[in-house]
Amino acid sequence: QVQLVESGGGLVQAGASLRLSCTASGRTFSSYAMGWFRQAPGKKRELVAAISISTYYADSVKGRFTISRDNAKNSVYLQMNSLKPEDTAVYYCQLTSGPNVYWGQGTQVTVSS
Repeated sequence: QVQLVESGGGLVQAGASLRLSCTASGRTFSSYAMGWFRQAPGKKRELVAAISISTYYADSVKGRFTISRDNAKNSVYLQMNSLKPEDTAVYYCQLTSGPNVYWGQGTQVTVSS
């Protein structure tokens, strides 16, 4: 059974930084993409950043967030700088391998003004 475990969320002031981590366990993946989604109260879950051969960033986070991965550790990271109150959300890690999609349990990020 595949498990994704996220960590690194918290409460910070605007302008601060946070680094989210996500580690997958339960099987070995030969080829996969990983990404970070977020969902704010009353809003749909949205893709923030993804990484496979290349990287993708939502316009709202370009220049502030950086996604990276460590394949040896089956891990993905999201470095979030210059945080804004509108970044407040539950952040979810996702792993996609072929037709299979796996989700973490989410980690809360709250940015106060």
